[in-house]
Amino acid sequence: MTTDSALTSEQILSAAEDVLRRFGPAKATVVDIARALGVSHGSVYRHFPSKAALREAVTQRWLDQAHDRLQAVTAETGPAAERMHRFLATLFAAKRKKALDDPELFATYLVLVDEHSDTVAAHVDTLVGQLARILEDGVRQGEFAGVPVPATARAVLQATAHFHDPVHAGEWADTARAEADFEALWALLESGLTVRQ
Repeated sequence: MTTDSALTSEQILSAAEDVLRRFGPAKATVVDIARALGVSHGSVYRHFPSKAALREAVTQRWLDQAHDRLQAVTAETGPAAERMHRFLATLFAAKRKKALDDPELFATYLVLVDEHSDTVAAHVDTLVGQLARILEDGVRQGEFAGVPVPATARAVLQATAHFHDPVHAGEWADTARAEADFEALWALLESGLTVRQ
C-alpha cells in the first residue's frame, strides 16, 4: 500500500497500465487505479487533474519508452546508413515486442492513441527529427545524396509505417516474414538514399 505523501506520478502511471490491461479503456476508472495503489482517488487527481489527463500521460509514457533507445542510436557516430537501419530496426522491434508480448495493453494503447492525436503527432515529429539528424550526417559525410532533409526524413518514416504503425500489428506475428519484408524495404530505401559512385 502506498501512502498519499509518497505517491509519485510514475507509480500512478504503472498502476494505470495494470488497470487498463485488466479492465480495458472503456471500463477502467480513476477509482480502480486509486484502489490498486491503496489511496483515495483524490490522491491520483493531485497528480493528474482529470481522467483524460491521466490517459494522455499513459499514452505519452508508452510512446516515450522508445525515444531513449532511438535517441541513443541517433547520437552514435559512424556510417549514417548503418545508424538509420539500426534506428528503424529498433523502432520496429520495440513496437512488435509491445504488440506480441502484451496484446491486452497494446489494444488499450490503440484506443488511447486514437484519443490523443496531438500526443501522437508530437511523437511522430520527434521520430522525424531523429531521422533528419541521421540523414544530415549522411549528407555531410557524402554517404547520402543531397536531399531535402526534413521532407526525406518524414518520407522514410512514412515508407516504413508498415513496421511501426500499430494498425499493422496483426502482420508482425510471423517474425521471419516481417523481418524479411523489413530488410527488403530497407535495401530499397538505402539504395535510393546512397550517393552513386
